[in-house]
Amino acid sequence: MSKKYELDFGIVRIFDNILISELNEGILFDVASNRQLLDIGTQEFHGKPYGYISNRIFSYAVDPLVYRESANHTSLKAIAVVTNNEIGLKAAQLEQNFYKKDRFKVFTSYKEALAWMNGTLADF
Repeated sequence: MSKKYELDFGIVRIFDNILISELNEGILFDVASNRQLLDIGTQEFHGKPYGYISNRIFSYAVDPLVYRESANHTSLKAIAVVTNNEIGLKAAQLEQNFYKKDRFKVFTSYKEALAWMNGTLADF
């Protein structure tokens, strides 16, 4: 499965059982935006387990409350963040505290994030 959504705050792609986002520079990714992603996940995966990769090509802020809601979404099993700048790494490491630590990983390589996600989702 391969599908693309162009939203006000960025682009979302669907590949197999993974939702991948590339969000716009300078946005605040808030609860309302997160609900749109969760709705897409529900629509695309029909209750089956899936993962989310945040491919942070651009710099933006994330409201940590999005992780509380995401943690309660039963089909979303894991989150990976890909970033290669120091500020982005520190921000993502802080965000880990708001989600299930063993199901939230930070990577500097998209390839590594994808491999981890595929391995993690194989458990479900």
